[in-house]
Amino acid sequence: MNLSLYLLTVLIWGTTWIAIKLQVGVVAIPLSIAYRFSLAALVLFALLLVSRRLQPLGRRGQAICFAQGLCLFCVNFLCFYTASQWIPSGLVAVVFSTATLWNALNARVFFGQRIAPNVMGGGAFGLAGLALLFWPELSGHQASRETFYGLGLALLGTLCFSAGNLLSSLQQKAGLRPLSTNAWGMLYGSLILLVICLVQGVPLTFDSSPQYVWSLLYLAIPGSVIGFTAYLTLVGRMGPERAAYCTVLFPVVALNVSAFAEGYQWSLPALAGLGLVMVGNVLVFRKPRPVLQPARA
Repeated sequence: MNLSLYLLTVLIWGTTWIAIKLQVGVVAIPLSIAYRFSLAALVLFALLLVSRRLQPLGRRGQAICFAQGLCLFCVNFLCFYTASQWIPSGLVAVVFSTATLWNALNARVFFGQRIAPNVMGGGAFGLAGLALLFWPELSGHQASRETFYGLGLALLGTLCFSAGNLLSSLQQKAGLRPLSTNAWGMLYGSLILLVICLVQGVPLTFDSSPQYVWSLLYLAIPGSVIGFTAYLTLVGRMGPERAAYCTVLFPVVALNVSAFAEGYQWSLPALAGLGLVMVGNVLVFRKPRPVLQPARA
């Protein structure tokens, strides 16, 4: 079951970049993100109410959902969209892949969980592999003040993503399922985004073109309802640090799709990077050997 959820998350989020690319244009970025998560929240609430599976949340649960919506469905996306305007998308992917390491460190600090050496080692291999995958893009980029702004925003977005992972893990330990908490979190995130748009004077426009509508539906239902539910379920079952290795595999799927759709050419460094990513994947999911206790006489 965990493997199916893992593969489903990687395949869905590895292909959402096509839909995100189609969203950029007429509608402002914060408003497009608000449309995405408000529609996703509406679908989740409808499904939960019809099936009578909507769990009641107390004040503590609602407060954590609000924080999760702020981190995971609002600030996280604003940071990455803005960072992509200043630094190459490959560099954003490399920064985002450090979520595995951040989740392990944050789980240690806030939950007291032991950091598994194989998770840290696998994350390091994955990070090195992504650097090789995007090396032509990274080496051709000139450092500037905007580069540091972009890196800072990408790191902030990754930290928000990590915080959202830990908040979901906290909710699941309290017996709350991701379907219910995601519905509230997405609702709060979309409302915060709408308030930001109103404060900034962003015109409330909508693009009725088929490519915008279909990309919005793909991002809202497979990309958000299914993708986030599958991923955060993994966070509760496997732990935030192992589940976050998905962030390393998203760009790999995206590059394979690009090879078919946009003529991306695999190079020797890119293939070596792919090998490192796969080695990291094996390390992250390798079960630690049990420590044998010496027999007593």
